[in-house]
Amino acid sequence: MSTAPTTDVREAAEAHLRALVGPAGGDDVRLRDDQWRAIEALAVERRRALVVQRTGWGKSAVYFVATLLLREQGAGPTVIVSPLLALMRNQIAAAERAGIRAVTINSTNSESWDPIHESIRNGEVDVLLVSPERLNNPGFRDEVLPRLAATCGLLVVDEAHCISDWGHDFRPDYRRLRTLLGELPDGIPVLATTATANQRVTDDVAEQLGRDVLVLRGSLDRESLRLGVVRLRTAEQRLAWLADHLSEQPGSGIVYCLTVAATQEIADYLRSRGHDVAAYSGQTEQTERLALEEALAAGRIKALIATSALGMGFDATLGFVVNMGAPQSPVAYYQQVGRAGRGSNLPPKGATVVLLPATEDRDIWAYFGSLSFPPEDQVRQTLDVLATEGPLGTPALETRVELGRSRLEQMLKVLDVDGAVRRIKGGWEATGRPWSYDAERYERVKQAREREQQAMLDYLATDRCRMRYLREQLDDPEATDCGRCDNCGGLQLDTSVSEAAVEEAGARLARPGVAIEPRKMWPTALPTMGIDLKGKIGEGAEEGRAIARLTDLGHGQALRALLRPDAPDGPVPVPLVRAVLTVLDDWQPSVDAIVVVESLSRPTLTEDLAQGLSRRLGVPVVGHWAIVDPDVAPGQGAMNSAQRVAAAGRRSSLQADIEPGARVLLVDDQVVTGWTLTLAARAIRQAGAAAVLPLTLAVQS
Repeated sequence: MSTAPTTDVREAAEAHLRALVGPAGGDDVRLRDDQWRAIEALAVERRRALVVQRTGWGKSAVYFVATLLLREQGAGPTVIVSPLLALMRNQIAAAERAGIRAVTINSTNSESWDPIHESIRNGEVDVLLVSPERLNNPGFRDEVLPRLAATCGLLVVDEAHCISDWGHDFRPDYRRLRTLLGELPDGIPVLATTATANQRVTDDVAEQLGRDVLVLRGSLDRESLRLGVVRLRTAEQRLAWLADHLSEQPGSGIVYCLTVAATQEIADYLRSRGHDVAAYSGQTEQTERLALEEALAAGRIKALIATSALGMGFDATLGFVVNMGAPQSPVAYYQQVGRAGRGSNLPPKGATVVLLPATEDRDIWAYFGSLSFPPEDQVRQTLDVLATEGPLGTPALETRVELGRSRLEQMLKVLDVDGAVRRIKGGWEATGRPWSYDAERYERVKQAREREQQAMLDYLATDRCRMRYLREQLDDPEATDCGRCDNCGGLQLDTSVSEAAVEEAGARLARPGVAIEPRKMWPTALPTMGIDLKGKIGEGAEEGRAIARLTDLGHGQALRALLRPDAPDGPVPVPLVRAVLTVLDDWQPSVDAIVVVESLSRPTLTEDLAQGLSRRLGVPVVGHWAIVDPDVAPGQGAMNSAQRVAAAGRRSSLQADIEPGARVLLVDDQVVTGWTLTLAARAIRQAGAAAVLPLTLAVQS
């Protein structure tokens, strides 16, 4: 432990802070008392600390200054566990300003891992940033992590709310930090930071940090933000409002959407109205993401139309955030709006934050809620398969359990932390340790999520101060009225929309037509299920068409109502008939015959669609992809590709008279996984058809 007088250490700390801030900060830059208290706990007292402070408070300054002090005392490198690559990039740039040698190990720089490990061994690294997923990479976990745990000078857990399954953004990989914390030698300080933790999450994280934890919670007020809600009845009105009022928003900013499809749809529309915007999501290619982040930070574009993939750690001076649709909780919303109002070049009145809620928000929340931890029978089946057939890679395991890839991997991560399975090179193995399904815990978390969703709805309806409401949701004891939001009178939002904009938005949303991309490759490991299909799909479908995605703003709402599980069967509604006709006029498929995918749940709907198409196109319905084994339930196996191919292949077969060389229109109500259409198209091609063109009412995502 350092024996230097506290005043001397603080003076050194503030000198490091000035180097970190750079010349723009001036010579009078000083640590705030709460920042110094955190640094003192780490660099002088060698304690563990949890800092819950608003975005922009200066949490990164705490751990960079503490790093410099500890390195001067001969301590090892700081290890920062950080969830997002954008955060890592910003932190490395900040560290370099203060002469800190910072490197990162993540999924995008695998070619640099060996040189980085060598630099760490040689003492040439001050800060190592790693993603939480690295903590459970077998090579990193078994070879690198023990050495880091023994030699690091400071462990930093950024966005620490991710540790807690009570938090709005729980990530199973973060739970491995419990093990790492337990393996640290005495005297290694630990800092956990977050801007979005209520008291329950704070208590949970502090308990996991262990002994003698200093908890510093500050005011969560964001003095630079003015919050408001604009409630408009239709998607056309909301799009029109955005097109009419986007240019009025100060500076550059983010328009958050709940789905990837919405980012693309809204960005396309706004560009057609002359706005300089771009779509951004987890599906955006990495180099493009970097370029878009830099363009937004530099003010070269007005807005990124983004999912929450542009979230934690994106550090720029932004003048506004608009949410097209409400996040699932006030805590998640507080974090998103925290992207605005940072930096020194803000407008005099601060940044503007506007939420435009939609009726379909709850449908989207329900979809994300369906991806929660699987029921016990599916978990037990996975453990049994690994115990009897393992070790297995995820693709092979996917053929044996009815879970999609992402949900299966999330479950395995939880089981890994619980000690029931272990990740190894090439896959997973069962440990044989006893494991119990904590149904009570999962139910508590589910109920907490439902309470958070209701709290979000209450935020929309409240006539109280909006910032105070968010702060109270985060258990901020200092929450008071802000005087800046629409309810306090500090923000006046024009809710008008021009008729021309509404008509144009309506025309854009009403224009149906989504491409159905054909499957290109068979799922891996199908031969292990006795299905002789592998590699490239040789006899597949052509590109097809659907009216819209179920998540789309325009026809999506009508399609969701039509195709919900409890909806009655019946003919295609007239507005959707018109949409199908528009799709046909735009697409103009050249076909000779129609084959219908038979449905037990919606036989009238699919037959009515096929017969209407037959009359319109003047070609006959020549048969069905018919159900031959009704014991295979509709949608069985839909959670992963291999299981779906197996189930769909057992359930149906082709019963149709196909003329050699015919071009066939393959008709179904919706595309969920695409494997039913793929198998049906293969059978139709093998029966002699020259081409198969799918047409459905909807695409699920």
